[in-house]
Amino acid sequence: MGQTPSLREPRLLDGVLYWLEQRPHEGGRTTLLRRLGPDQPAEELTPGSWNLRSRVHEYGGGSTALGLRSDGRPVAVFSHDGDRCLWLLELDSSDCQPRRLSPPGAYGGGLIDAGRDRWIGVRESGSDEGAGCDQLVAVGLEGGEPQPLVVPADFCGYPALSPSGAGLAWVEWQQPFMPWERSQLWLGHFDTAGQLSGRRLVAGSGAGPNPDISVFQPLWCGPHLVVANDRSGFWNLEQLDNAEGFDAETLDAETLSAEAPLAWRPLLPMQAEFGLPQWVFGMGTQAWDGEQLLATACLQGRWQLGRVELPSQSGGAGQWQPLAIPFDDLAGICAERGRLACIAASATEPAGLLELDLASGNWWHSPAAACPLAPQAISLPQELWFEGHGGARSHAWFYPPAGGAHREAPLLVKSHSGPTAMARTALNLAIQFWTTRGWGVVDVNYGGSTGFGRAYRQRLAGQWGVVDVDDCAAAAQALVAAGRADPDRIAIEGGSAGGFTTLAALCFTDVFRAGASRYGVADPSALASESHRFEARYLDGLIGPWPEARATYEARSPLAHADQIRCPVIFFQGLDDKVVPPEQTDRMAAALEANAIPVEVHRFPQEGHGFREGASLIRVLEATEAFFRRHFNL
Repeated sequence: MGQTPSLREPRLLDGVLYWLEQRPHEGGRTTLLRRLGPDQPAEELTPGSWNLRSRVHEYGGGSTALGLRSDGRPVAVFSHDGDRCLWLLELDSSDCQPRRLSPPGAYGGGLIDAGRDRWIGVRESGSDEGAGCDQLVAVGLEGGEPQPLVVPADFCGYPALSPSGAGLAWVEWQQPFMPWERSQLWLGHFDTAGQLSGRRLVAGSGAGPNPDISVFQPLWCGPHLVVANDRSGFWNLEQLDNAEGFDAETLDAETLSAEAPLAWRPLLPMQAEFGLPQWVFGMGTQAWDGEQLLATACLQGRWQLGRVELPSQSGGAGQWQPLAIPFDDLAGICAERGRLACIAASATEPAGLLELDLASGNWWHSPAAACPLAPQAISLPQELWFEGHGGARSHAWFYPPAGGAHREAPLLVKSHSGPTAMARTALNLAIQFWTTRGWGVVDVNYGGSTGFGRAYRQRLAGQWGVVDVDDCAAAAQALVAAGRADPDRIAIEGGSAGGFTTLAALCFTDVFRAGASRYGVADPSALASESHRFEARYLDGLIGPWPEARATYEARSPLAHADQIRCPVIFFQGLDDKVVPPEQTDRMAAALEANAIPVEVHRFPQEGHGFREGASLIRVLEATEAFFRRHFNL
């Protein structure tokens, strides 16, 4: 624990599996690896000081693009955090060193345009000053200045190049909305000079009568374009037939909305999510192997891997065919010529690379690290439905303490970050840390969480600090009422947005007896007025427009109501945090100390928003457990 690498963004290229590995034991450095087959050893391609990390929109993702040159040679283009430049690595040479391609900048979410020997991706400029802008740019594989292809009104990302290289699809969104609230899918075609022409809006908000639409991960399936669209209430897959051959006539949003809507075909009308909140680039829930469409889908909080049997052209629905694998937490799917790979985990198996032969059904799973616990020592997640805010049916995963739940067991309530994230079922050693020490843990999918449809996600609209707080308290109370926890030994913890929920729950409920905040938001008004560009207007939807809703911000602020906290609190704060500045934590801790509330503050000079170093992760767990144990007299 604290030393296990985090695996990300697997990619299949010419039969070789590549992936990124973030290593806590190396200060959170991310490196590129590959292996030729499931039984072959891994080879690190960027050893030493290389750190493959994107800073676009602060949260990054999509730092590395893999593809073929026009002559068929495999290459990787990556953003190096050391100098913020793009670098090229030839993958067919064992001794080739990376070569710098671009001037410094914030680059990410890119792909290789093989026919034109260039990288296409997002460059964000000026974000440090708060204004900033996104551009889709091209950088030649021989190096040079980025050449703008698309200059959107605000944000853009997730470019997808058609198989022939003629068409490009991408996503745009505009403040005050986040991409999972309202976003648009655009389509353009390249002219002979490699510039985009005939750009047109083809799906999402603004492309029909309902403005509240989000699209996720455009994907080309041959000449057809597939995207996850939540206009049905769930991120379901839809297809635009023969999109590669569309007329290149330019249409803006106003013109298109006056025309007949494009003929998108729903592929799988299901109460299931084939999408995710687009916090970072590089995510994927569907893949095309050249002949068939594969996908991961979330049904009531659990993930499935399956084939999409496409509907006939004459109509009707497609079929979802789950694949027989023992994993229900999946991410980063990719596929190529009858082979599939993704990151997979279960309640008893840690996250690892899953490779699957689609014809035979044979699969291989290689965990990032061996599980240190015996199977019988692992606490398995139990589904918990309870009556949450306003009587709404709400969800959580309950992990009983070692030996089983009972009336005198201490309980830890986890409030996830995001706040659009979700409590998942993968083996989590941080949760097992608590259960093996006699604690029950309840990981709450409070209103606003992903995985249960758009309506569940929108419960938090204007209600951050209310719905999430009530749901966390209600989950704890449901376990107490069932005789599975001690009402006098309930703690709550969370990081970032979950830290805000934690502090607000300590202020505005009397359920909890201790709390732990990791880089948590103590003053939402400061976040609204000082946050980085990506989240600059996020709180408009969660609380209200700033500064018009100042009174609501004040009413929800843990810092403004610190005098209502009557229990011990421990804080963890990175001093390089650009999202929640350290000053917020310092002010919150000082306010509690002034009221003679027991407080501990742990500061981490090299950490930002979300800790990356293994030593930091271990210190957080051990210090939190010691703090709670001391104050609960355990």
